[in-house]
Amino acid sequence: MRTSGTLILTALAALLAMPAVAQQASDVIAPESPSAIEQKAAVRATKHMVIAANPLAAQAGLDVLRNGGNAADALVVVQTVLGLVEPQSSGLGGGAFLTWYDAAGQTVTTFDGRETAPAAATPALFLGADGEPLGFFDAVIGGRSVGVPGVPRLMEAVHAKYGRTPWKDLLQPAIDMAEGGFAVSPRLNTMITEDIERLDTQPATRAYFFDASGAPLAAGTLVRNPDYAQTLRAIADGGADAFYTGEIAEKIVAAVNTHATNPGSLSLKDLADYQVKERPAVCAPYRGLSVCGMGPPSSGALSIGQILGMVEPFDLATLGADDPESWRIIGDATRLAFADRERYIADSDFVSIPKGLLNTGYLAERSALISRPTALTDGDVKPGEPPWDKAELRMDGAAFDMPATTHFVIVDDEDNVASMTSSVENAFGSRQIVAGFILNNQLTDFSFAPEKDGQTVANRVEPGKRPRSSMAPTIVLKDGKPVYALGSPGGSSIIPYVANTLIALIDWKLDMQAAISMPHMLNRFGTYELEAETSAEGFVDDLEALGFKTKAGDLNSGLHGIAITPEGLTGGADPRREGVAVGD
Repeated sequence: MRTSGTLILTALAALLAMPAVAQQASDVIAPESPSAIEQKAAVRATKHMVIAANPLAAQAGLDVLRNGGNAADALVVVQTVLGLVEPQSSGLGGGAFLTWYDAAGQTVTTFDGRETAPAAATPALFLGADGEPLGFFDAVIGGRSVGVPGVPRLMEAVHAKYGRTPWKDLLQPAIDMAEGGFAVSPRLNTMITEDIERLDTQPATRAYFFDASGAPLAAGTLVRNPDYAQTLRAIADGGADAFYTGEIAEKIVAAVNTHATNPGSLSLKDLADYQVKERPAVCAPYRGLSVCGMGPPSSGALSIGQILGMVEPFDLATLGADDPESWRIIGDATRLAFADRERYIADSDFVSIPKGLLNTGYLAERSALISRPTALTDGDVKPGEPPWDKAELRMDGAAFDMPATTHFVIVDDEDNVASMTSSVENAFGSRQIVAGFILNNQLTDFSFAPEKDGQTVANRVEPGKRPRSSMAPTIVLKDGKPVYALGSPGGSSIIPYVANTLIALIDWKLDMQAAISMPHMLNRFGTYELEAETSAEGFVDDLEALGFKTKAGDLNSGLHGIAITPEGLTGGADPRREGVAVGD
């Protein structure tokens, strides 16, 4: 059964036919606002490449590589500039996960810079006086939702291990930009406008994101942030310790704990004790490749590995992107992976996780469930029983896992690869600004209800625990060498965004830009979500005939990826946002 007109691949034909050229600095100063997802062409380079969600950040990272820095150096510059020009998505007050390929050692590792819950937090953190879970924004806005930020420690740890450019030099581009001013991008203006009723209630965000008349800052407005420059100068001189102790830490704690209506319980000790953790990468096989990424507390690599493991027995290459059967298989595999995710995955430093979530025999059993001609019923989609070291009784938990995040990818001259996803969680985080940066609301990634039917939820709040994430910074290896690096923002949609892009690259042989630009179709919880105003909507009748419910809507990913070949680098930046690929 095929849809008429070969919808997805036909929609991409124009893009694939466009000439691909390496973008230079002069091409990327003004943010792009593409009118359709088919507009961008793949970008090619031979030496190095940076892809980031704002052209100013991408260019700053490229400048570092041109001046002899490596991917670890460029990472610091890209993140600090993004925290200034894209504050709604990431920054010093948030957390991040990094998947890193070390060319010298030919190894993949990951760095966990996820936020942690304060020592005073309890499983009842997000329960109201009536014992019921709070509404999402009742929990978010204020200090209650703020976890200990991880980004400054992560940048420092990665630079100390792999960087070569002096630390102080890497903070200077963002300092100069904060003092000299940057132009508000169209996306930042849109995000401020869409969040006006919440940003306007908080004095610091009202002062920063609105003009003298009370209107959201217009695109093109020059904004200076001297407080951010001062914070970066302190970190440049004193390292991450200047953030986690002393005046900056005191300001963070005061903002969190003295919020007028929704205070938190963060302490100076919580900040001083924060540690970044280097963890082994979680790698899953697919079609002879090794798909590697961030394990718990992220569900990204495990869930993507499960999806790929369940679809591998099916001949997706022959079916193609235009056959609804491909999407039945992918959609139901995603639903089964999410069922396991909701029950089992959380911070592995606090809870036991089944050892067999990627076990080939277990995934074969799960895959057999979708060897049928129609969609799984809701009753068929439930957690499996993977092998354990020590089984624990669990109940499913629910977390909001909102989509305000950023992803960037860097490949340097030595073939080191950084794939990093960074976030403050919801757009503008907790809506608190301290010392020039936004504070996260990552604690709302915990399940608000700590137990169900008398059994504990794995992703419940606990002191010092890291909330579960869906962030999935991914590096794919062939014979031990990287061939793809990618990731996306998007809350829990990150998992199918990345998994589907990998299938497009590996099974359907699309180039990186075409795979990223492919109209989105994903099914996490039973309803097939189709990207509105794209050819994905043409699948409605076929998917419903297979037994799915469907819903069209905005699926605003921010996929960025690089394909690495002996001939050079091919980059793709998601045309749904302002990101660009730049390289030489």
